[in-house]
Amino acid sequence: MSLIPVIMSGGAGSRLWPVSRSANPKPFMELPGGANLIRQTFERARNLPDVGEILTVTNRDLYFRTDDEYREVGAGETTLSYILEPFGRNTAAAVAAAALQVQQTHGDDAQVLILAADHLIRDSAAFQSAVAEARLLAADDWLVTFGIHPHYPETGFGYIEADAGQALGQGGGCRVARFVEKPAEAQAQVYLDAGNYYWNSGMFCFKVSSLLKEMREHCPQVLDAVARTLEASGQTEGPRQRCINLDIDNFSQVPDISIDYALMELSQKVAVIPCRIGWSDMGSWNSMEELTEPDDAGNRLEGEVLVESARNNYVYSPYRLSALLGVEDLIVVDTEDALLVARKDHAQNVKEVVSKLKKAGNGLQQFHRTVHRPWGTFTVIEEGLGFKIKRIEVKPGASLSLQMHHHRSEHWIVVSGTAKVVNGEQEILLRENESTFIPMGHKHRLANPGLINLVLIEVQSGSYLGEDDIVRFEDTYGRS
Repeated sequence: MSLIPVIMSGGAGSRLWPVSRSANPKPFMELPGGANLIRQTFERARNLPDVGEILTVTNRDLYFRTDDEYREVGAGETTLSYILEPFGRNTAAAVAAAALQVQQTHGDDAQVLILAADHLIRDSAAFQSAVAEARLLAADDWLVTFGIHPHYPETGFGYIEADAGQALGQGGGCRVARFVEKPAEAQAQVYLDAGNYYWNSGMFCFKVSSLLKEMREHCPQVLDAVARTLEASGQTEGPRQRCINLDIDNFSQVPDISIDYALMELSQKVAVIPCRIGWSDMGSWNSMEELTEPDDAGNRLEGEVLVESARNNYVYSPYRLSALLGVEDLIVVDTEDALLVARKDHAQNVKEVVSKLKKAGNGLQQFHRTVHRPWGTFTVIEEGLGFKIKRIEVKPGASLSLQMHHHRSEHWIVVSGTAKVVNGEQEILLRENESTFIPMGHKHRLANPGLINLVLIEVQSGSYLGEDDIVRFEDTYGRS
């Protein structure tokens, strides 16, 4: 029986601002040691038995970045499939779309393993054992969730109450008695002491036919709306790859509800596998600091940091020196363009800063100074009234769209590599220290025909320098 891991990559990770931003969310954050969460999730999925395809549900703007991450790890013979959402619609829609697609390509008996792209799992062997046990229960038509043994009274997670009188299988699985909302601390302590309550990990395993049967009974409106969306959606296929772009109009009609509320809390066919797999949802800077060893004073330091008479602080400062004097219980996160300072007991409130930035239209909630694009990256070096200076890096063989700007002109200077440039009616090659000027209103295109990365400096001049002043005529990546 085939197993199809489904990687759900949709959250913005706003509690981990300013490193996590909507255009570069939590799954892509570099962890101590150099890895990131989405690569680790992909490798965990790829290493499971019977896997021939990995399906990822993500926002269409993150498709190229995600695919690059997977291919950096090495996909091998694994088919990479994608369901691309035009906007977030919560987990019930994503799970239903994945199940319907897997049913179409692999049949009713295929098993699906739902994984979050932004969770950390330290014990791979225990994870594989838990999945094996879940698959046995899923084969008997149970919808299986993975419950994490709590080791302190956490108030930021939902809980699963296991019915200890209804043991299932040989691996400690039980029928789920109920799902419980995030509790107050006193109630969380009661759950911890009871011994049959587990943190809700948000990971699931089920047979496709079993899930769809339960969805038809408990949330048919979600299933029907997603089915209509898939029927109206475009699909492209290539060697060991499939990509479905969900239709915007139909997808907007799908109810915005989590799979827990829509189905799991209603179904009588839900089981839980208790796990000790070294799991963390990496939901705040309090979680992130646990990845760094403390010094003798309890400080956890990333980057160049000096501390004097400081205790129990977490500092992330990879770009410049930070110094802490006589303070304690602080979170300090310093990026190239934003600084966060918070007390540790306010870590869950970082999302309120992001909400204020979003309401004010401040781009720092969305973009870093370095922005990833399908063709490479650009970094804003400096900007002011009427000008902006960027460093642009284009991958070998990649090209920007054929485009035009209404409100700005551009000057390109090649730093390294070779640039193939369309500038109006001209097509020219530029090498190191050569340049070209692109007047406002000219159609233009930049491509890298070489074997190494192309690096150039772009100087923009004009009355409006926003990223939305782009008219695309042709585009390799389907954005025109």
